[in-house]
Amino acid sequence: MHRYRGFTLVELVIVIVLLAIVATISVRFVSLSTQGALDVSSRQQRSLAGVVISEQISREVREALPTSIRTNASGNCLEWMPILAASNYLDLPRGANPDSFQAVPLPGGASASGRVVVYGYGSDVYSPGSPGPISPPATMPSGASPVTVTFDSGATHRFSAQSPERRFYIVGEPVSVCQVGVYLYRYRNYGINASPASGLPSSYPDREVMAATLANNSLNFQVTPPSLQRGAVVSFGFVLADPDSGETTDISQEVQIRNVP
Repeated sequence: MHRYRGFTLVELVIVIVLLAIVATISVRFVSLSTQGALDVSSRQQRSLAGVVISEQISREVREALPTSIRTNASGNCLEWMPILAASNYLDLPRGANPDSFQAVPLPGGASASGRVVVYGYGSDVYSPGSPGPISPPATMPSGASPVTVTFDSGATHRFSAQSPERRFYIVGEPVSVCQVGVYLYRYRNYGINASPASGLPSSYPDREVMAATLANNSLNFQVTPPSLQRGAVVSFGFVLADPDSGETTDISQEVQIRNVP
């Protein structure tokens, strides 16, 4: 008689259990490897986003008028006036109704429009009165030396001080960067206000999103005002958060503004 050979039930059960163990370990290994790769990718994205945000703020702040940099009471907003052009004046506005002054032309025959600031140390450039450090809107034309800088719409102005180097700046309207919830916004075209970052626009295009993954109340600006011996210093820090994993990345930066009066 022929005897049939095969696996016993116990052997089959043992094989099934061993295969289940191997499959579980394999799935767990693949799962952990995949999650690890996703976590690394998320950290890299947050780091890159932090670098981009910090660099964007730093580049704009470096071109700011030093005496215009200020922050609100909570420190989550920074405001400044961007410098559009700079030159030297030959004389400041004179006479009963001073509406213009003579200046050295801009390099390359360029022209510029904005508000003229002379010196500004010890004065509030956000108080555009006369006399004062900041003028009404003005236009500086191109041309041969000297050129005449004229206040727009027939406005008149007297400056409250002179620059040691007869220096003046032409600045644009104020710009602000603020955190609202998880968003970082950049504001423009809202005019000059006495309080920092007030009267801000509420919609695009004057309110632009710079980032959307900040941890709540994590942004903080600190400003060291300029003096006659050094420029202004702006330091800021914020936290980027992953909405899925909850992991965070801390970012900090310090910017020195070297523009001088």
